[in-house]
Amino acid sequence: MPLVPLYGHEDIKTRLSQSAEAGTLPASLLLHGPRGVGKQRLALWLAQLLLCENEPRPCGKCRNCEYATNLTHPDLHWYFPRPRLKDADPDLEDVRDDYREAISERMGSNGLYPSPPGNEGIYVATVRAIVQEASMSPAIAKRKVFIIGDAERMVSQEGSDQAANAFLKLLEEPSEKTTIILTSSEPGALLPTVRSRAVSVRVPFLTDAAVREFLADPVVSAALDKTSVPKSINERVQLAASAPGTLFGGEARGKAMASARKLIDAATAPNASTRHAAALAVGAAGARGAFTDILDSMIIILGERMRAALHDGNQERAVAASRAAEAVGQAKVKAGGNVNPQLITSSLLRDLSMALK
Repeated sequence: MPLVPLYGHEDIKTRLSQSAEAGTLPASLLLHGPRGVGKQRLALWLAQLLLCENEPRPCGKCRNCEYATNLTHPDLHWYFPRPRLKDADPDLEDVRDDYREAISERMGSNGLYPSPPGNEGIYVATVRAIVQEASMSPAIAKRKVFIIGDAERMVSQEGSDQAANAFLKLLEEPSEKTTIILTSSEPGALLPTVRSRAVSVRVPFLTDAAVREFLADPVVSAALDKTSVPKSINERVQLAASAPGTLFGGEARGKAMASARKLIDAATAPNASTRHAAALAVGAAGARGAFTDILDSMIIILGERMRAALHDGNQERAVAASRAAEAVGQAKVKAGGNVNPQLITSSLLRDLSMALK
């Protein structure tokens, strides 16, 4: 069951391809942008291009391309947030086994998967595994490619300085045969020492045409048919809000959208007590995960309002929605740190009240 093809992002693909062809592609990249726009799928496409030895690349026919699209290439290493293993200091082979199983699960769904829950992370044992893998020579290709998805979930732990420093050195001075691709929907939450060592490439929202093409893919359509997402293509396009990967959030996404709408309604309520009650209802813990999903949903809803206002020719309302979305984006950056979600929400609702009144 191969991965669903990469749809859209033609400009970025062209730039990355030309850079790779000219030998000027940075050794460490950070692909950042909205959640659900296909950053990790773009990273996997770039990995295939780098591993392919035919022209034009990626040819899609050679052994390296076949292994890359099936996620079985020994020189393609994909890491992303996972539950903490029971062993406090797991053997690195146990870490690799866990990722093999996780990648097999993602492969089983053709690469269509929800965002990891907020309690999953990239722990120090995983960092050690990455550093160790990077020290080895490529197995069958001319280089190795490491993809670290949702890199902002790298967990800093006491006593892990050695592993952290080794990873930073790897980012700064990787082997000439190694490419490292980080992806993040929350680049502001990345450790500054990590972000400063990678060249940033912003991955934008998909065009409506690309979203429709993605949703028309038979594999994608069949997968969504098994969820509570409406079956109408037009409704799916509208719900995707230019980031169709968010449609695979399932029940959790539905709850996040419902919570987001309640918060926006509270922000526009006539009295402050409604905003106060809404902020308290968020809870005092879990800024990473469910709360971030709510903020993402708020951005999607506000984006829909902005587009609707522009369609109606209401420039004032469109600007208001844009400013509100910007305020939510700033709240997301704060949520990446150790900050009480209630405090973030209370401040955010005041900002939204001013922007949307």
